[in-house]
Amino acid sequence: MLTPELLCRLRFTLRDLPRLRAEVEARAASAGLGEPRRGEFVVAVDAVATNAVEHAGGGGQLVLRHLPGELECQVADSGPGFTEDVIPELLPGLDGATSGRGLWLARLVTDRLTVAGATGQGALVTFAVRLPGE
Repeated sequence: MLTPELLCRLRFTLRDLPRLRAEVEARAASAGLGEPRRGEFVVAVDAVATNAVEHAGGGGQLVLRHLPGELECQVADSGPGFTEDVIPELLPGLDGATSGRGLWLARLVTDRLTVAGATGQGALVTFAVRLPGE
């Protein structure tokens, strides 16, 4: 595969999270992401999507793409926005942080994670895992 392939685009709220996890798991499997990485990727998706639900207006939009050599997910929300510096370096609680566990976990189990967006205009969290054999 040489060009990006859109695997799914889903709007979600709290009640959609189980369906979102199942859809991402199925699409990741079809893209060739095996276990245990697939399970870790679904955990990252759940953590970032749950963050959007809890802190950014109750929902968002997920876009899943198969890029050359990796599986990429973007979660956009319309909340207050944030920057990567809110993601703790150590497990929240060990470093005194009282929040950020979901984003910390997503960063831990993915190969790259970035945050974009301006304060007051929502956030766009992009994260990816490498695909074997590509």
